[in-house]
Amino acid sequence: MSEPNYFEYPIPDPYAIPVEDIDVSDPRLLEQDVWGPFFKRLRAEDPVHFTENEVFGRFWSVTKFNDIMHVDSHHDDFSSEPSIVIDDQDADFMLPMFIAMDPPKHDEQRKVAQPVVAPMNLAKLEKLIRARVQTILDSLPIGERFNWVDRVSIELTTQMLATLFDFPFEERRKLTFWSDVATATGSAGGIIEDERRAHLLECLEYFTRLREERAKQPPGEDLDLVSMLAHGESTRNMEPMEYLGNLILLIVGGNDTTRNSISGGVLFLNQNPGEYDKLRNNPRVIPNMVSEIIRYQTPLAHMRRVATRDLELGGKQITKGDKVVMWYVSGNRDDEVIERPDEFIVDRAKARHHLSFGFGIHRCMGNRLAEMQLRILWEEIMKRFHMVEVVGDPVRIRSNFVKGYAELPVVLHSH
Repeated sequence: MSEPNYFEYPIPDPYAIPVEDIDVSDPRLLEQDVWGPFFKRLRAEDPVHFTENEVFGRFWSVTKFNDIMHVDSHHDDFSSEPSIVIDDQDADFMLPMFIAMDPPKHDEQRKVAQPVVAPMNLAKLEKLIRARVQTILDSLPIGERFNWVDRVSIELTTQMLATLFDFPFEERRKLTFWSDVATATGSAGGIIEDERRAHLLECLEYFTRLREERAKQPPGEDLDLVSMLAHGESTRNMEPMEYLGNLILLIVGGNDTTRNSISGGVLFLNQNPGEYDKLRNNPRVIPNMVSEIIRYQTPLAHMRRVATRDLELGGKQITKGDKVVMWYVSGNRDDEVIERPDEFIVDRAKARHHLSFGFGIHRCMGNRLAEMQLRILWEEIMKRFHMVEVVGDPVRIRSNFVKGYAELPVVLHSH
């Protein structure tokens, strides 16, 4: 998990360099929120774009909506193994996980965890989520500056995760920490690789203890993810690193995406006061707005595949074994598919037609849960506050995978 030393040179003007020199794997593009023009140029001039750098090797960037959908829905041609991020895992610390597997193993393992987000279980969770949201919002100071990311986005998603894992509630911030450690881009997370491994092994040790306890108990009705993995036929005998890989997948999937959409929504409404007015005048727009937030934020910027054979994509010859990176963050701004894609429109028609959850067999398992958490949060915010006002610049995460926020300073104004 290392990265090219991007920090030795300034970020170039995307229109002042030859198109072949554009490298969208630079994590500063998301961190400084300057990614838009780079992808816009690629979509226009080189939608399937070749890059080779000293760390990630050869990779193709797929930047248009329909090409991304094609790659995502053809798992026979584009394998998810051994990793779904642009970086390769270290050979001596491989973390297999079902999102980075192909059928049949992928299907068997995913089926074990799927019931936790089945419609019946979501209906049961709705009341609990609402109660949690109410408690969190009622604890916030009115008229005082605070970090929305920490007090609301992280707190809500971490409480939810603790519930899904039946994880000791008072230690729930461990889940946030492990998620951040797992997704830190190389040195960008401020921790070195040895520390990172040590933290992830602590996570494994903790969850191994939980699994051993749950395996001794008969599986009850209210199944949590650890019990499901402990009792599932295709998961109960997983090797330790595979267990850790799947835990990381479920923690990151349940944490980063929702958490960064919760922060993004507040920011976008502040940047678009007319849309905030629409929401105040008609809170019934919330479910639609939730889809627009998820599109506009695109919490995971990319997913990677590997070509299983020589093939052609967008007029380019891809060689068997090449990495093919789907830039969801770019596809969600493709004006050939989405009208006025760079605008945030809470009542957008066909708002659900976006790439943030992926397509095909790897489509995000918890997408309905994410939407439900965001919907309930905004319903409760609108009952309490006239405005969640952003009062400073957001601090974004340095990563080319997670498109997220570390800080969003806000002040609440009541009705």
